[in-house]
Amino acid sequence: MKNRSATPWKKSRTYGDIHGGRTHRRFTDNIVARAHSLQRPGPGDALPLLLQDNPSRDFFFPVSVQECAAALQALPASHGEGITHIWLRRRPERMTGLDAPLALFIYGSGVRVIILYPWRVDGRLYVGRKKPKPQHVAPYLRFGAKLVSEHGRWYAAFSAADLKRFYLEHLFCHEVGHHVDWYSRHWSSANARQVEEFADQYAVQWGPFTKVVSQLPYSGGDADGDLGSTASPAST
Repeated sequence: MKNRSATPWKKSRTYGDIHGGRTHRRFTDNIVARAHSLQRPGPGDALPLLLQDNPSRDFFFPVSVQECAAALQALPASHGEGITHIWLRRRPERMTGLDAPLALFIYGSGVRVIILYPWRVDGRLYVGRKKPKPQHVAPYLRFGAKLVSEHGRWYAAFSAADLKRFYLEHLFCHEVGHHVDWYSRHWSSANARQVEEFADQYAVQWGPFTKVVSQLPYSGGDADGDLGSTASPAST
């Protein structure tokens, strides 16, 4: 493993470009209490409350917030009990660097929210300048992504249908897994590796239950043509 001085972190000017030796993107930003602007639901509110921002012109949502709610209903009722909000959130400007998460589970102040962030309109998720290790891109490939090398950069490219499945069956269910794990006390937040492994395994086990939702006609935002079609797939 390289030491810190050998892998200096550099802020990327392109969302998804990864520097400093990191060859895979974190799916979450850990499940720790974070400040948020959401209000505690009222006594008569039907949960979860659904929020969907208008993404910037460079991003789009591959799914709708209603599809996320339908995916939650496809899971055992006890797994979603207590989730107060599902939020398709516009990506803040400060979250466009190398560690920008694709999804989050945030709790605190009477709120438990699953957040999904939008995808680039060109359909690409850049994963580094070196060919990533298979284990680092396995979740993408499992949902049909092609690993592409172009101009010295590697990225994962999905079809629209596969990207929708990736969002619902993996990203969304991964965050539901964090919710289940946290409130059933399987692991503490100090056990970061076990926390992530539990959420990954939850998505593998329960994600297929949302497949009916992911196979509905596409109803999210607009991408630029055929996702990730501007280069030929590289061998993986």
